[in-house]
Amino acid sequence: MKHILHLISSIQGKESYSIQLGHAIIEKIQDKYPASNVEELNLVDIEIPHLTPQLLRALFTPEDQLTEEEKKASQFSDEVVKQLFAADIIVIGAPLYNFTIPSSLKAWIDHITRPGITFGYGENGPVGKVTGKKIYVAMASGGVYSEGPGKANDFVVPYLQAFLGFLGMSDLTAFRAEGLKVPELKDIAMKKAIESIQID
Repeated sequence: MKHILHLISSIQGKESYSIQLGHAIIEKIQDKYPASNVEELNLVDIEIPHLTPQLLRALFTPEDQLTEEEKKASQFSDEVVKQLFAADIIVIGAPLYNFTIPSSLKAWIDHITRPGITFGYGENGPVGKVTGKKIYVAMASGGVYSEGPGKANDFVVPYLQAFLGFLGMSDLTAFRAEGLKVPELKDIAMKKAIESIQID
């Protein structure tokens, strides 16, 4: 039995390909790990607060040094960090917007980046503290970015690999629904993406 956290960052709702792909990944996970439970976090619906000078200070200051106002400001961050540590598997819906991730997903990343909690520094440099997690990325894009000329413009998967790896989450697999706006590919893109799903 696994605890699965499903992050949704698409603004497309039921029409979203990344959400559909994320659900397909979860179905495959549940086939492998029956009775697993799913916690869904729609990052668009909750309107995550973006960083402000006050919030940044609160997130980077030891708790015993925070004012009551700063503790209140960091409450959301505390909640999503707790949620992150509780998950065994994290499925991240990541549509490609303007070559990168949606701002809601970036805001979530900002809130889980906590010195002394999710990362630290050792003698040899940064040390990620969020370990033992399996990450699956459900990426959707109108064009093809896994290969060819578009590959240089994919700042979704490489960014997530780099930054989540910095926090200790280095076991990441991406599945892509791509070519969704390409005439000769769009009719088979989702079918191809779902058929590519393999759960480790």
